[in-house]
Amino acid sequence: MTVQSIAVKLLRPTQIAVGKRLVKMKRKGLRDRERKPQELVDFILANPLRVVLGPNDEIHIIDHHHLGYALMKEGFKTAPVVVEADLSKLALPEFWTTMEGKSWVHPFDGKGKLRKISDIPDDLMDLQDDPYRSLAGVVRQEGGFTKTLTPYMEFVWADYFRPLIKLKALNADFSGSIKKAMALAAAAGAAQLPGYKANPTS
Repeated sequence: MTVQSIAVKLLRPTQIAVGKRLVKMKRKGLRDRERKPQELVDFILANPLRVVLGPNDEIHIIDHHHLGYALMKEGFKTAPVVVEADLSKLALPEFWTTMEGKSWVHPFDGKGKLRKISDIPDDLMDLQDDPYRSLAGVVRQEGGFTKTLTPYMEFVWADYFRPLIKLKALNADFSGSIKKAMALAAAAGAAQLPGYKANPTS
């Protein structure tokens, strides 16, 4: 697919929450690469945001919300995107029905609770924080599970960790929570989750 460049301010989310600790990590990664401009350009172009064109000239992100949020916070004016589908001719109700049918929308808040489509913010800057999404993202980076094509799979893992690691402990000791989550990722209770690995670090 062809990579295009669009204004970051035009991007609209299709979910309610992100892991803001994960966003901070991505922001740091962008800043670190700024010392080597070509490396920064190569990284951004290698990770285009997947978007869907919607009614009223709206552009909806369906993948890489965290990178999109990080680009906006770091002051980037444009972002590379790949258009997954053009649904701009649909009426708004039909558009959201189609998005739901294709699993391109995730209306769950920062506590993992299902909300209405209308609760999805219009602006990336208004996304809520889900600390367990940050945890799941880091566990995947550490090899706790494998990336798959399952939509919003990291949120599936976030919901698995949510009742097993107390929020207070997660906020107070993120590193310790990662170690606990890595062990939980290898437990039998996680065997049905997307990307499960019997040997998490392999």
